[in-house]
Amino acid sequence: MSTSGRTTPGKPMRADARRNRARILAVAQEVFAERGPSASTEEVAARAGVAIGTVFRHFPTKHDLLAAIMKELRERLIDKAETLIAEGDPGTAFYDYFTFLVESSAKIGTVVALLAQEGTSIEPGEQVMALNHTVGALLDAAREAGTVRPDVRLDEVMALLIATTHGALAAAWSDDLRHRTVALVLDALRPH
Repeated sequence: MSTSGRTTPGKPMRADARRNRARILAVAQEVFAERGPSASTEEVAARAGVAIGTVFRHFPTKHDLLAAIMKELRERLIDKAETLIAEGDPGTAFYDYFTFLVESSAKIGTVVALLAQEGTSIEPGEQVMALNHTVGALLDAAREAGTVRPDVRLDEVMALLIATTHGALAAAWSDDLRHRTVALVLDALRPH
């Protein structure tokens, strides 16, 4: 370990440190979603069952914690897509992933807003466009399975996905509105 408490390059983190870090990130996302900008790292530490020093050892600033939440979310989005591509039902994987992206966006709104206040702008559309190839693979599989209309194009799906994730993120849609909106969008993509 370095004197700042971070692992040194090339040296793996101990198992208990990895567990603490994962627990802190999971709890932090919940705390920020519930409490908004007034959430504190002290509350994150208390809910995670760790000392505040443990939080600061992993994330020296609130900005570091917020950035790590975003990085972890991107990793989850990629992992989920890889799992759906490898193991999912081609007929439903596309729909599952579209829904997962929108739900994930809705949960991360406060984190994005706080990062923007600190000068780190995260454009949801850019984040979604980074998944263009993945969404395309899921879309192709769904079209082949006959669960998506054959005339649906990837650019149209990406436009719908960006609009829906942005709406869920920026407009703070209620759970009911988000679920109904996603259902309508996905219904429009199904063969009739």
